[in-house]
Amino acid sequence: MPEALATIAPVAGLGMITIRANLSRAGDAIAEASGLPIPEATRITTDGSRSLGWMSPDELLLLLPAAETAEALTALTNALAGEHALVADVSDLRAVFDVTGPKVQQVLQKLSPTDFAAFPKDGLRRTRAAQVAVAFWRQGKGFRVIGMRSTGDYLRLILENATIPGSDLEPR
Repeated sequence: MPEALATIAPVAGLGMITIRANLSRAGDAIAEASGLPIPEATRITTDGSRSLGWMSPDELLLLLPAAETAEALTALTNALAGEHALVADVSDLRAVFDVTGPKVQQVLQKLSPTDFAAFPKDGLRRTRAAQVAVAFWRQGKGFRVIGMRSTGDYLRLILENATIPGSDLEPR
């Protein structure tokens, strides 16, 4: 019996903080408080267990262990005092999945109009997976996919369906 094209695993224990600010003015303060350099547009920076992803021209997403969320939230709020900014814990708003396996790119190609052959190693893509707004980036040997918690069950289902054995995009 053929094996699934990839494995879908929910990610638990992850804290997420959205940061909205004028990045050209507040970037240094954000970098210092988060411990990560500000990523270029459509990129993600990672150092150990923390990542900082570019979500839009005035928005970043800090991902870190859940146990560090409160301290990071305070550090960012203090660093941005006096700036027109928003710092919010959005950990409970998101559903996160790791997609790994030999044909992970095929699985995601079925759901997203992304050129994976040209996808940069530090790239972060905001797009749709079927009808769901998502963002994804490389994580280890696979990809991390993040969507809204309200559509998390549907997102898991479409990811799992895209891994069905024998559903390869390329001929055998």
